[in-house]
Amino acid sequence: MISKDIIGTSGEKTVQVTFIDTEIPEPGTLQEVASGIFWLRMPLPFDLDHINLYLLEDNQNGQEGYALIDTGIGTRKTEQLWDALLDTLGKPITKVIVTHLHPDHIGMAGYLVEKFRIPFYMSQVEYFTARALSAGSRGASDWQDDEYLVRCGMSEEYVSNAKENRKNNKGVGQVIRPIPLQFYRLQEGDNIRIGTYDWQVFIGRGHSPEHVCLFNPATNILISGDHVLPGISPNIGVYSTEPDANSLKLYLDTLPQFTQLPEDTLVLPSHKQPFYGLHTRVNELISHHHAHLDNLRVFCEQGKTIEQCLPILFKRKLSAQNMFFAIAEAFSHLNYLYFEGECSRDINAEGQFIFTLK
Repeated sequence: MISKDIIGTSGEKTVQVTFIDTEIPEPGTLQEVASGIFWLRMPLPFDLDHINLYLLEDNQNGQEGYALIDTGIGTRKTEQLWDALLDTLGKPITKVIVTHLHPDHIGMAGYLVEKFRIPFYMSQVEYFTARALSAGSRGASDWQDDEYLVRCGMSEEYVSNAKENRKNNKGVGQVIRPIPLQFYRLQEGDNIRIGTYDWQVFIGRGHSPEHVCLFNPATNILISGDHVLPGISPNIGVYSTEPDANSLKLYLDTLPQFTQLPEDTLVLPSHKQPFYGLHTRVNELISHHHAHLDNLRVFCEQGKTIEQCLPILFKRKLSAQNMFFAIAEAFSHLNYLYFEGECSRDINAEGQFIFTLK
């Protein structure tokens, strides 16, 4: 059995973020975490080596089954785990709901929707962005990707290696099964019926453009996806597709709404373990990013590139995979200061962004 407390603060009182005292399920197996709600884990080939999926007892057009929240990355391994589980599940999947476009969430959606011929739910921006990204560049030039890395202050060698890797990489489409051509739109304030409950739709931004979270007011359960995670912060990045994005502001603006939910809400996240202590965790995440901003304000009193700021935000050695996300994360924090009018953002003779505190 697993139970762990993390001490945090909410206002003036000390509260706890507490993991539920439930066994972590083995990949491809189910663990009940609340009445009619089952926790399923699927493996990921990354440092963060798992994703949590959830099956909720449902009834679609008179047929009993399970509504599925997120689907796992679209690899042969995940498909094998799904096939083995479906052989023993006893009831079909009735609908697929995807919180956001990232491959570990949407990767197997097409496979399952096609298998059961069932409705597919997603927010509009996430759906069409996923369609676009999975289709790849379709022959478009990648000079903006190179320029993005130069603007970030990366070395000529790094930019050259990244360019070569792009040539050999088939893109995210290789780990996303063909996305269904039809979807049902989820919007802020909507309710979606799952079983005997109406789940309220909340939208988070910053980690992805229109991330869906679902809250059941009858049971005080929040399915938070990647928007609110315990122990780690979701990646909040600025990427080459939109270098003027203010992702961090979008994230910080859409976190406080969750402190209006009950304090005893059970949170079902996409990574780590289900937990209690939603208000505390939201406040921790906000404080975490503001601490990074404070450190950057001091460090950028003299002009700095994005690459030079990485050690201020990340104390561990970064792998090649993590470097990609670290650059984007640093960019989002510096863009936040720039759009708040606290930093200037100039381009030096090498084509690099220089951020300087005003």
